[in-house]
Amino acid sequence: MAASRYRRFLRLCEEWPVEDSKQQRDLGSVLRQRVAQAFREGENTPISDPEACDQMYESLVRIHTNFYKNKKYPRLKDTTFTGVTVEDCRMILATDILKQMEDIKKGTWKRLREKFSAKKPEEDLK
Repeated sequence: MAASRYRRFLRLCEEWPVEDSKQQRDLGSVLRQRVAQAFREGENTPISDPEACDQMYESLVRIHTNFYKNKKYPRLKDTTFTGVTVEDCRMILATDILKQMEDIKKGTWKRLREKFSAKKPEEDLK
């Protein structure tokens, strides 16, 4: 039984897309890491709570297939209340854009110190 559960999770991981724009913050990559941790021994991994495992799988499938978006709560428009589209949200949440926003939030003194400092800012914290 554990082998079939393992294969179902592997199939889900293969189908789940990985967004390269969200480095280390992508749900697909987190899912792959968690499956690898949970099934360390592959098909031979003993499962302590099969019902919880099946429930987790079904929940992930519903997220992956947009079950609630398509069946229960259909959307009339593909925008938010602010008028921002899905593509705009993806662009804003990209890792590169978030790093640029962090640089903008830095104060002038901190930017100057980082620019002219010989050592890295992480070394100042030690």
